[in-house]
Amino acid sequence: MAQQAYMTETDNGSSGPEHRTSRLRRVLDRLAGGWRGDRRVWRRGIVLAVCAVLLALVMLAHAHIPNAIGNLGSLIETFLPWLGLFVPLLLLLGLLRRSATALIATILPAAVWLNLFGGLLTDKTAAGGDLTVATHNVNADNPDPSRTARDVAASGADVLALEELKATEVPTYEAALAGTYKYHAVVGTVGLWSKYPLSDVQPVDIRLGWKRAMRATVTAPAGRVAVYVAHLPSVRVKLEAGFTARQRDKSADALGEAIAAEPLPNVVLLGDLNGTMNDRALKGVTAQMRSTQGAVGSGFGFSWPASFPMARIDQILVKGAEPESSWTLPATASDHLPIAARVRVTTSTD
Repeated sequence: MAQQAYMTETDNGSSGPEHRTSRLRRVLDRLAGGWRGDRRVWRRGIVLAVCAVLLALVMLAHAHIPNAIGNLGSLIETFLPWLGLFVPLLLLLGLLRRSATALIATILPAAVWLNLFGGLLTDKTAAGGDLTVATHNVNADNPDPSRTARDVAASGADVLALEELKATEVPTYEAALAGTYKYHAVVGTVGLWSKYPLSDVQPVDIRLGWKRAMRATVTAPAGRVAVYVAHLPSVRVKLEAGFTARQRDKSADALGEAIAAEPLPNVVLLGDLNGTMNDRALKGVTAQMRSTQGAVGSGFGFSWPASFPMARIDQILVKGAEPESSWTLPATASDHLPIAARVRVTTSTD
């Protein structure tokens, strides 16, 4: 008797998977019915459509946004990938507004964003390479420099660059890394640790008045590599001045000039550049070097701030050497994440 009652209830369409499917279909039909025959779907949402077009133009022509007022162009370029968050928001508002015009217009910024950053959504890492490098801004106020040094050394990097070294803590880093790296050099607030011999160590003048960049030759098994370590000046966002980065920009130009004059064919730049690869202010460097993250990374590889990474301002760039893989290392006691890459030295001769 209970079985008969259950079958009758199901047949009446009050329960069961068939009923749930038909109910969903009725809901969708009601939604579609609100659009069909309503000519206002094309007149509604004009403001949303205009916003979608403007968003696409900002992403597409970001290089032409002037820096004259508060370095606005560089500020937008620093967080350019995050503009993609407005695409689903516009899509949702278009649906709520029942505007076909807005929904169609949203396709434009979506296509532009995918064209700019879609390649970063795939894993392009590959096996191979003969030199593993890593870089980390350790933070001058790091509460546990010894552990931070051990953590980055555990990455297996053959060559490790550290930035923002506090003079009083340099011996701590040297002691913690001595067991892994036989060779090292410190210039000002930057340092380089290597499993292979270092030579031609010298500071690089980035027009600051104090030493925050260096160059050394690493004699790796595959050949000699010119390794640059740099910590470009910080940028600031001020209410009265906007995005201030004049000193950073001058230092970037000076660093680019030094790298352009480098005689060795294989060059690796490690450091905190305080700017992303999209930032035009770094073109003196980025125009002649490749980003390992953009070439062979997986994802955006954001490195700062460590608590909630929003931008990749720490960089590993190569010239001559070929990138094979790139990744972000686990957080340390610093406010930056360390990053690493594996590269292939393209020639063993000078």
